[in-house]
Amino acid sequence: MTEQDATRRRIVAGVDGSPSSVDALRWAVGQAHAVGAVVEAVIAWQDSVSPGWTGAADAEGFAAGIARKILDVAIAEVSDPDRPVWIGARVVEGGAAPVLLDAARGADLLVVGSRGRGGFTGALLGSVSQHCVQHAPCPVVVVRHREN
Repeated sequence: MTEQDATRRRIVAGVDGSPSSVDALRWAVGQAHAVGAVVEAVIAWQDSVSPGWTGAADAEGFAAGIARKILDVAIAEVSDPDRPVWIGARVVEGGAAPVLLDAARGADLLVVGSRGRGGFTGALLGSVSQHCVQHAPCPVVVVRHREN
Protein backbone atom coordinates (compact mmCIF):
# COMPACT_ATOMS: atom_id res chain seq x y z
CA MET A 1 0.00 0.00 0.00
CA THR A 2 1.30 3.44 -0.86
CA GLU A 3 0.99 6.53 1.29
CA GLN A 4 -1.52 7.97 -1.17
CA ASP A 5 -3.73 4.83 -0.98
CA ALA A 6 -3.95 5.11 2.79
CA THR A 7 -4.72 8.82 3.10
CA ARG A 8 -8.35 7.96 3.69
CA ARG A 9 -7.45 6.57 7.12
CA ARG A 10 -5.14 8.49 9.45
CA ILE A 11 -4.08 7.82 13.01
CA VAL A 12 -2.42 10.63 14.95
CA ALA A 13 -0.03 9.67 17.75
CA GLY A 14 1.32 12.13 20.29
CA VAL A 15 4.99 11.70 21.18
CA ASP A 16 6.93 13.41 23.96
CA GLY A 17 9.78 10.97 24.51
CA SER A 18 8.22 9.34 27.58
CA PRO A 19 7.92 5.54 27.66
CA SER A 20 4.13 5.80 27.53
CA SER A 21 4.26 7.97 24.40
CA VAL A 22 6.56 5.49 22.66
CA ASP A 23 4.13 2.73 23.66
CA ALA A 24 1.29 4.86 22.24
CA LEU A 25 3.15 5.28 18.95
CA ARG A 26 3.85 1.53 18.85
CA TRP A 27 0.15 0.84 19.45
CA ALA A 28 -0.82 3.33 16.72
CA VAL A 29 1.53 1.64 14.24
CA GLY A 30 0.07 -1.77 15.05
CA GLN A 31 -3.46 -0.45 14.62
CA ALA A 32 -2.54 1.29 11.37
CA HIS A 33 -1.10 -1.94 10.04
CA ALA A 34 -4.28 -3.79 11.01
CA VAL A 35 -6.67 -1.31 9.34
CA GLY A 36 -4.53 -0.05 6.45
CA ALA A 37 -3.96 3.46 7.76
CA VAL A 38 -1.05 5.87 7.96
CA VAL A 39 0.35 7.25 11.19
CA GLU A 40 1.10 10.88 11.84
CA ALA A 41 3.52 11.10 14.77
CA VAL A 42 3.31 14.56 16.35
CA ILE A 43 5.54 16.21 18.93
CA ALA A 44 4.89 19.66 20.37
CA TRP A 45 7.49 22.00 21.81
CA GLN A 46 7.22 25.33 23.56
CA ASP A 47 9.64 28.19 23.84
CA SER A 48 10.77 28.34 27.45
CA VAL A 49 13.12 31.29 27.00
CA SER A 50 12.49 34.42 29.05
CA PRO A 51 11.22 37.45 27.14
CA GLY A 52 13.96 39.86 26.17
CA TRP A 53 16.67 37.22 25.94
CA THR A 54 18.66 37.97 22.78
CA GLY A 55 19.36 34.33 21.91
CA ALA A 56 15.69 33.42 21.49
CA ALA A 57 15.96 32.57 17.78
CA ASP A 58 18.80 30.16 18.51
CA ALA A 59 16.89 28.66 21.43
CA GLU A 60 13.82 28.07 19.24
CA GLY A 61 15.90 26.24 16.67
CA PHE A 62 17.58 24.26 19.42
CA ALA A 63 14.27 23.31 21.06
CA ALA A 64 12.72 22.31 17.74
CA GLY A 65 15.82 20.28 16.92
CA ILE A 66 15.65 18.41 20.22
CA ALA A 67 11.95 17.72 19.65
CA ARG A 68 12.72 16.39 16.15
CA LYS A 69 15.43 14.09 17.52
CA ILE A 70 13.05 12.74 20.20
CA LEU A 71 10.45 12.08 17.50
CA ASP A 72 12.95 10.43 15.14
CA VAL A 73 14.21 8.12 17.91
CA ALA A 74 10.65 7.10 18.82
CA ILE A 75 9.77 6.39 15.19
CA ALA A 76 12.92 4.32 14.72
CA GLU A 77 12.13 2.37 17.90
CA VAL A 78 8.64 1.36 16.79
CA SER A 79 9.26 0.82 13.07
CA ASP A 80 8.95 -2.83 12.10
CA PRO A 81 9.94 -4.05 8.62
CA ASP A 82 7.63 -7.05 9.09
CA ARG A 83 4.67 -4.70 9.54
CA PRO A 84 5.34 -1.77 7.19
CA VAL A 85 3.34 1.34 7.95
CA TRP A 86 3.95 4.84 6.59
CA ILE A 87 4.78 7.12 9.55
CA GLY A 88 4.84 10.85 8.99
CA ALA A 89 6.62 13.11 11.48
CA ARG A 90 5.45 16.57 12.57
CA VAL A 91 7.25 18.91 14.95
CA VAL A 92 4.92 21.72 15.99
CA GLU A 93 5.48 24.71 18.25
CA GLY A 94 2.82 25.04 20.93
CA GLY A 95 1.29 23.34 23.92
CA ALA A 96 0.88 19.58 23.63
CA ALA A 97 -2.91 19.40 24.04
CA PRO A 98 -3.80 22.16 21.52
CA VAL A 99 -1.25 20.82 19.00
CA LEU A 100 -2.62 17.28 19.27
CA LEU A 101 -6.25 18.41 19.05
CA ASP A 102 -5.43 20.41 15.93
CA ALA A 103 -3.59 17.46 14.37
CA ALA A 104 -6.55 15.18 15.17
CA ARG A 105 -8.93 17.18 12.98
CA GLY A 106 -10.00 14.84 10.21
CA ALA A 107 -8.16 11.87 11.74
CA ASP A 108 -9.79 8.52 12.41
CA LEU A 109 -8.10 8.15 15.79
CA LEU A 110 -5.86 10.01 18.24
CA VAL A 111 -3.48 7.92 20.35
CA VAL A 112 -1.69 9.37 23.37
CA GLY A 113 0.31 8.03 26.25
CA SER A 114 -0.62 8.44 29.88
CA ARG A 115 2.18 9.85 31.96
CA GLY A 116 0.12 10.43 35.10
CA ARG A 117 2.43 13.02 36.66
CA GLY A 118 0.02 15.54 38.09
CA GLY A 119 -2.46 15.62 40.98
CA PHE A 120 -5.17 13.09 41.71
CA THR A 121 -6.92 13.31 38.35
CA GLY A 122 -3.61 13.46 36.53
CA ALA A 123 -2.54 10.26 38.28
CA LEU A 124 -5.19 8.43 36.29
CA LEU A 125 -4.57 9.87 32.84
CA GLY A 126 -2.30 12.89 32.83
CA SER A 127 -3.43 16.40 32.00
CA VAL A 128 -2.67 16.27 28.25
CA SER A 129 -4.30 12.89 27.71
CA GLN A 130 -7.29 13.89 29.84
CA HIS A 131 -7.73 17.10 27.85
CA CYS A 132 -7.51 15.15 24.58
CA VAL A 133 -10.10 12.62 25.72
CA GLN A 134 -12.49 15.42 26.63
CA HIS A 135 -12.02 17.62 23.57
CA ALA A 136 -10.79 15.57 20.60
CA PRO A 137 -12.75 15.65 17.36
CA CYS A 138 -12.24 11.87 16.96
CA PRO A 139 -11.99 8.77 19.16
CA VAL A 140 -9.00 8.72 21.53
CA VAL A 141 -6.96 5.79 22.80
CA VAL A 142 -4.85 6.34 25.92
CA VAL A 143 -1.94 3.92 26.30
CA ARG A 144 -0.42 3.37 29.72
CA HIS A 145 3.24 2.30 29.91
CA ARG A 146 3.80 -1.06 31.54
CA GLU A 147 6.99 -1.66 33.42
CA ASN A 148 8.60 -4.96 32.46
